[in-house]
Amino acid sequence: MPVELITHPLVQHKISILRDKNTGPKDFRDLVEEISTLMAYEATRNLPLEDTLIETPLGQCSSRIISGKKLGLVPILRAGLGMVNGILKLIPAAKVGHLGIYRDHHTLKPVEYYAKLPEDLQERHLFVLDPMLATAGSSTAAIDYIKKRGGKGITLICLIASQNGIDAVTKSHPDIPIFVGAIDKTLNQKGYIVPGLGDAGDRLFGTR
Repeated sequence: MPVELITHPLVQHKISILRDKNTGPKDFRDLVEEISTLMAYEATRNLPLEDTLIETPLGQCSSRIISGKKLGLVPILRAGLGMVNGILKLIPAAKVGHLGIYRDHHTLKPVEYYAKLPEDLQERHLFVLDPMLATAGSSTAAIDYIKKRGGKGITLICLIASQNGIDAVTKSHPDIPIFVGAIDKTLNQKGYIVPGLGDAGDRLFGTR
């Protein structure tokens, strides 16, 4: 599936502010939410529609509504939590699952520590939310976990991705569309995206 870089001016402008080391936790949280709303608008562009008949105050009209699978959000804890509310503004009926996966600082491998997904995940199109696609270990593990439990319709949304991360996801899951706001080429020895924006979780919640 193609990787879609969202070049909308508002997304690019807000990501630039998000990257700034002087942007504090409150503004950082607000920006992540705003960017997530804008990105979700693009990521849902191809949802299927069906015709329906609507009764307006003045009469009937033929209109269109979203058809097919219901929708769900699966943030990867903890940084993915910052993206949830922004997307729920567009899709308030979406169910929200959670996957707790952290990267071991020594091996850089993903470690799963928590999982709670909608019981009807097989009936939903799920948007996996991971602000930073660095080594892609967490995102790939999350997609593996969902597929093993019957999930089929999956889209990955990331604010910033490394080319390494994109390559890793597309190699393991070539069927998964990826929407990103920026693509950086380099990872440092600790597996962080360079220039990136640092640790998204720490910047969201004011921790170190």
